[in-house]
Amino acid sequence: MDLRARAGRRVPVPESGAGLAASPFRVDRDRIAASPFFARLAGVTQVVSPAGSGLLVHNRLTHSLQVAQVARAIAERLVPEPLVDKLGGCDPDVVEAAALAHDLGHPPFGHLGEQVLDRLARERLGLPDGFEGNAQSFRIVTTIDLHGPGGTGLDLTAAVRAAILKYPWSRRAHPDPHPSVAPLPPRGAGPLPGAPSAGSAKFSAYTTELDDLRQSRAVFAGVIGPWQQTVEAAVMDTADDIAYAIHDLEDFHRVGVLQQAGVAAELNGWLRAPGPHGPGADLERLRLRLADKDAWAYDDDAFTAAVERVREDLVDGLLATSFDGSMAAERAVAEFSARWTSRLVGGVDVRPEPPVRSAHVALATAQWHEVAVLKFVHQRFVLLRADLASHQRGQATVLTGLVGALHDWLTDDESGPRLPPRLHDLVELARGEYAALAPAAEVDGLATGRAVVDYVASLTDGQATALLDVLTGRSGRLWTDAAVL
Repeated sequence: MDLRARAGRRVPVPESGAGLAASPFRVDRDRIAASPFFARLAGVTQVVSPAGSGLLVHNRLTHSLQVAQVARAIAERLVPEPLVDKLGGCDPDVVEAAALAHDLGHPPFGHLGEQVLDRLARERLGLPDGFEGNAQSFRIVTTIDLHGPGGTGLDLTAAVRAAILKYPWSRRAHPDPHPSVAPLPPRGAGPLPGAPSAGSAKFSAYTTELDDLRQSRAVFAGVIGPWQQTVEAAVMDTADDIAYAIHDLEDFHRVGVLQQAGVAAELNGWLRAPGPHGPGADLERLRLRLADKDAWAYDDDAFTAAVERVREDLVDGLLATSFDGSMAAERAVAEFSARWTSRLVGGVDVRPEPPVRSAHVALATAQWHEVAVLKFVHQRFVLLRADLASHQRGQATVLTGLVGALHDWLTDDESGPRLPPRLHDLVELARGEYAALAPAAEVDGLATGRAVVDYVASLTDGQATALLDVLTGRSGRLWTDAAVL
């Protein structure tokens, strides 16, 4: 594929304004890494909030750096593959840039914040697109961020923008036919749980960024299908899965949350006598779900082998000794991470005709099942804990109160001149966008709603909590650096 087409930008700039790097894709990587939206990820939840927890756990910034590392390793392995060139190419700088950008749109409090903001955006603010972290990431790099040479966005190359599109469709209408109408939709394109009329659960572009999605994907027309990820997007997505499956387990072993006894009982119970009740029942439900939804990849023997491998290496290995902060304990964690990263990266391959729920780049059968089991351990023994659930209810309350307070402020006719400058700018930006997309009578309401969502989504966990304290009178400080007003 023509490099000039893949490197195409929305607004051509003089060579003198390209940046310090010679490669246009490296320029993109540098722009993303220099963005304040990237820096804020240090204060955004990965699983538990990095603010005030006292725990040494991953945040969205360290997660993004690790995804970038894994993505580049995969890309460098795939470059010699002849099929990769036929499918549009795989440049390590492109996948690294996309990996660094993939979580830019994550709001305060991680996935919990994403769910709460989506519900509030649809039900309270009247935004048909709602909120989606992937779509917000794409909006940041194409529209909101101002650290590129143009008036809006980072002016990234077409290849990098396309590589960020993990779910290359909008919530409802684009492309036509929309993937949600397929008998077996692509991963993420099915209905939103609990809100079947809301459109696809996952998508990568709001209506306001559809032109950018089309322009980014046009370079790959005729090479990949309209619902398929580019090779580089698939590499980024696979690296995200690998990093998530390994590094969150490390975190909760370190802090003593992931206990050997419970994990051992579940995995050994399933290996002895899988059934609907008792130890092993939850793992059996996972097996049945994989066999039903992902029959194209599922294999009974591979699932059993994956459970045995995770039991041997995680339960009988890493978790057998409590983490005590010693150098030996740190070495055990590092060796576990390196061993599994190497195994999973080594299991990535390229497929000429993938099934609808996969991509051209995917994990081999054994590693696919192993990732599923590793993620199950994290889900069952960390995410479903009652103490985490109670903490998340408090975080949901913060976001609900913050959205309501900011929306009330924006709709108060007497407060216009005293609005936070950034919030005012976001309203004007959205008003200009919706003026070309919606009836005149709806523009102000849509612009107000989108500005509130953009503003809240750009805060760290700590800023969101501090700003709500200010807006509700719970803070006694007049001037605060906890939130940028």
